[in-house]
Amino acid sequence: MEPEQEHVAPSISLGSYVRLIRGNRNFRRLWLAQIVSEIGDWFYTLSIYTLLLQLTGHAGSVALALVLQVIPQTLAGPTAGVVNDRLKRKHVMIAADLIRFVVVLAMLLVRSRSTVWLVYPLLLAETTMAAFFEPGRSAVIPNIADSSEVLVANTLSSATWSVNLLIGASVGGVVAAFAGRDAVFILNALSFLVSAVLISGMRFAEPHAEAAPPLRPRDLVDFSPVLEGIRYIRNHPTLMPAVFAKAGELMVGPSWVIFTVMGAREFAVHGKGIDAAGGAMLGMSILLGGRGIGALVGPLISARWAGQDDHRLRRGILLGYLTIALGYGLIGVSRSVWMAAACAMLAHAGGSTVWVFSTTLLQLRTEDRFRGRVFSADLGLASFTFATTAYLCGHFLDLGISVRTMAVSTGFFMLVPAALLAWVLRAARFRQNQVQA
Repeated sequence: MEPEQEHVAPSISLGSYVRLIRGNRNFRRLWLAQIVSEIGDWFYTLSIYTLLLQLTGHAGSVALALVLQVIPQTLAGPTAGVVNDRLKRKHVMIAADLIRFVVVLAMLLVRSRSTVWLVYPLLLAETTMAAFFEPGRSAVIPNIADSSEVLVANTLSSATWSVNLLIGASVGGVVAAFAGRDAVFILNALSFLVSAVLISGMRFAEPHAEAAPPLRPRDLVDFSPVLEGIRYIRNHPTLMPAVFAKAGELMVGPSWVIFTVMGAREFAVHGKGIDAAGGAMLGMSILLGGRGIGALVGPLISARWAGQDDHRLRRGILLGYLTIALGYGLIGVSRSVWMAAACAMLAHAGGSTVWVFSTTLLQLRTEDRFRGRVFSADLGLASFTFATTAYLCGHFLDLGISVRTMAVSTGFFMLVPAALLAWVLRAARFRQNQVQA
């Protein structure tokens, strides 16, 4: 076995991001679609979670909503991966956006406690479509960007996600508090429509679709392509740590429950014209703002250090895990909303680095014809852990465990994936040294 090659790129600077946006029309349209749809999503997420907490009074209802927002990405993952590897991913993304436009508008039907049950099937439908959209979006990056631009594109997408979180969390909280939730639902629905229009204007080759046989209805329940994808990952050891990296972010699921409950019960904002629901939403907005700043800054700093060196990308994932553990441990002892937001910033700087680096490794190392299935597996594994840990967090909070204890526990459990990855990296280094010897 030959020593694995490293992908080395020039140092990443601010100019790299500007050149990518200005010079790459396809990426620019995909990036603009991300901006409009994600800002709408953040408006929407705050409204959904605070609505459920207000109408039911249980943290478990927020956890259940999160489960329904992520578990379809696990269950639909095999089918979504096959679809994205057989059809044009551009068309898959457009269809997913149009369906989500209709689903989000239907949230306007939720008017009272007696109709709150509608939230759950609608969330299920919306995130099933996300299970088809997100692997397609990740998989097309190498088709529309040069290999030297892949890390730049992923870092910019991550930074954009963070800015969208900052805007959505802050402005969304204000809009919902003063204009009402209906306005939020309408804005989010329209964002999916705009995203579909932007993506429809992209022009790029999709070799995997041109070489694939026509997709038949029975192919949607044929798991032989899924098994082929599993064998592909298993036969490429360099992919394994990256495929499981996002699943190791054990704080993602609990974070939504922790921030929602902390915003309502620990750090609610009080002021003239702000009712209890608005104060809870603003408290959550501040915490999410800190999260967004961290997610923005983390990859921008770490990408300059890593370049596209495979070994540094993997070590960056390990450092990201350790940063998350420290940040959540400190959230649990924070005495003000601003201190908690600063700790969230630290934790999610590490979390965003894990996300960007693992995505880049998968894009650089995966063949185009397998990319849809690999990214569906990546997202499905992550979604399963997000859903499981969110549900457990909500359950323990309803049993009477304090939200501060849950935050500290989340930080402690992040040491588990950190230890596992450290062991894998050490074993890989040992094997490589033996080969070179």
